Amino acid sequence: MKKTVFFIIASLLYVTCAAASVQNYPVKPIRFVIPYPPGGASDVTARLLGIKMTETWGQQVVIDNRPGANGIIALDLVSKATGDGYTILMANLGPNAINPGVYSKLPYDAEKSFAPVTLTTIVPQVIVANASIGVSNLQQMIALAKSRPGQTKYGNGGNGSANHLAMEMLKGMAGIDIGAIPYKGDAPALTDVMGGQIQFALPTVLAAIAHVKSGRLKAVAVTPKKRVSSLPDTATVAESGFPNYESVSWGGVMAPAGTPKPVIATLNAEILRILKLPDISEKLSGLGADIVGSTPEEFAQYLKAEITKWRSVAKQANVRLD
Repeated sequence: MKKTVFFIIASLLYVTCAAASVQNYPVKPIRFVIPYPPGGASDVTARLLGIKMTETWGQQVVIDNRPGANGIIALDLVSKATGDGYTILMANLGPNAINPGVYSKLPYDAEKSFAPVTLTTIVPQVIVANASIGVSNLQQMIALAKSRPGQTKYGNGGNGSANHLAMEMLKGMAGIDIGAIPYKGDAPALTDVMGGQIQFALPTVLAAIAHVKSGRLKAVAVTPKKRVSSLPDTATVAESGFPNYESVSWGGVMAPAGTPKPVIATLNAEILRILKLPDISEKLSGLGADIVGSTPEEFAQYLKAEITKWRSVAKQANVRLD
């Protein structure tokens, strides 16, 4: 009898302490996991958010870069973490939405293993060409590719990367044959486009804008539905004859599945507040990012649609990584 009473009291104390911990969240440091090395757009965004969250809450937000395996290492770590709000993830198009379509097996469920907090940014991409080949719009690019099937090449950030799938989607819609050359990121691919080793690339606007402005690259088309403010004279792919085409890179924040809704709500409110700050807005816009902000439910719906979309593209292009 005494043991039963003790167990009941201990259970009540545990529930009470857990509820108090949720109500007072955060009461200890938060680990912010990024699936990429330092320096990229996801890393910079996470660090900007982390600094402001630390200032607000008085609890350190520790940045934990876990690159490798197309983001699988980082997502696996977060999916297995305790769902208490003290481990969060900088989610991204490639690891969260493309991987489910190019890997037959992942150590986590892309939807069920994570609790969406908010979509943070959308980063447009741009198709660029070597400035000397006489291609300045999408129709000219398609004409060149059709006149030399299999002979023109484009660089991407690696097999299964966002820009790989984005170009494969265009190839399928336009009926063109352009060879894919994988690189370890946008920068080396752009170097080879400018050097003439390959003809095209599809990087983020951030990676290409300086080279376009200098005249070393020609902007052929941008990939969002709407034109990009930094390249106002460059038509979208949709405007150029493919109204159903859209490809953008995006970032967002997630937590492990099972994270209490009050904790998700606290994270969401704080991140949305930060995204509206003038200094943060200015810095993210300087990265070529459009600030979004969303509810957890909106982010969940967006992710579901992205997974479905890119799984279909991967299947049609026969892109598999295992």
